Amino acid sequence: MWIKADKLLPVHNGGNIRSFHIARQLAARHQLTFFSYYGGGADAAYEKELASQFPGAMCVNTEKREGSAGARALDYLLRLPAAAPYAVSRFECSRVRSRLKAGFDEGRFDVAVCDFLDAAVNFPQKSSIPAVLFQHNVESEIWRRHALTESNPARKLMYKMEFAKMLRYEKQMVRKFDHVIAVSEHDRQLMSAWVEASRITVVPTGVDLQQYRAEPTASATAPRVMFVGAMDWEPNIDAVEHFCRDIWPAIQSAVPEAKFRIVGRNPDRRVHSLASDSVEVTGSVPSVVDHLREAAVFVVPLRIGGGTRLKIYEAMAMGKAVVSTAVGAEGLDVHHGHDVILADDARTFSQAVVMLLQDHELRRRYEHAAAQLAAQYDWCAIGQKFGDVLESLVGAVPASTAKYAATPA
Repeated sequence: MWIKADKLLPVHNGGNIRSFHIARQLAARHQLTFFSYYGGGADAAYEKELASQFPGAMCVNTEKREGSAGARALDYLLRLPAAAPYAVSRFECSRVRSRLKAGFDEGRFDVAVCDFLDAAVNFPQKSSIPAVLFQHNVESEIWRRHALTESNPARKLMYKMEFAKMLRYEKQMVRKFDHVIAVSEHDRQLMSAWVEASRITVVPTGVDLQQYRAEPTASATAPRVMFVGAMDWEPNIDAVEHFCRDIWPAIQSAVPEAKFRIVGRNPDRRVHSLASDSVEVTGSVPSVVDHLREAAVFVVPLRIGGGTRLKIYEAMAMGKAVVSTAVGAEGLDVHHGHDVILADDARTFSQAVVMLLQDHELRRRYEHAAAQLAAQYDWCAIGQKFGDVLESLVGAVPASTAKYAATPA
């Protein structure tokens, strides 16, 4: 059984892309039941589409409403005394917990996958089957970086409180699950401080090589710089603000005809405010692939985040030169100076982008190396490795039948 909080479809953000492709690979080889629970009103169209992708899928509508910004702020304050961090406690639902317990008790499943930490809050107190925590990120590390980079005093305090809560909760959950799947060696090392390293396996990020592939004429002619990502996610918002404020002016000065395109759904108002004659904000687009084809340089100026960025491998698979911060490329099998350029300060970052825009031969070498690297990470191979971990646990007795007790929200 694969358990996920919130909707999987449509597949937009990096986490859902990773979950979707791995679950599809597993379903092709094994009998997989996808359990999805989500808030808002009942969505028959979503449930029908999920069942078409994963026959036998189970859905629960929690009926929890997102509400206005004021309502979310009030909900946060009401949950402030909770031991679990808000990013987790807001998904707590007794109905979901009861359905999961009943499913586990039926004896139909050999292993359970908890997709993201936020689904752990609803795992039943007792389980007769082994369970795996799929950690797309080390969540506490994201909150730690938020607290470090935030300048607003009120937000900084909130991030510090959530970091402390998340660190306690995440340690507890990592220790309680039978096994943990991380997406990078970096994340594995962080979690190895909390639990035996033998209980953590790295299954790297993949890429859909049928959808993202380099073409013979992949190298763009126009000096277009591009960022792709969900533009309602705080690390991405911070990244493009930082890029436009601290990096883009130097690029424009050296290459006046250069344009920067921000591609991604649900742009926050702060992202919209960046639009200008040289900066385009697209919002949701029918096809990211079409936009990537036009990119001369793909940038990942992230300062906050965790896990791995799927967009880097997607851009690389299409034969695009990439400039990223170390945080942006964290956990990926990339090599500075060969298939990617890593730059952590604004001056070095801008110089790298300008160099690639002006030196076409150099850019072509990076494009070729990037495509060669990404070709090794097709989702088929990644799904096989994930399945091997699950198969190794089938028949194992959980270390404790009470090990999945969720922290009260």
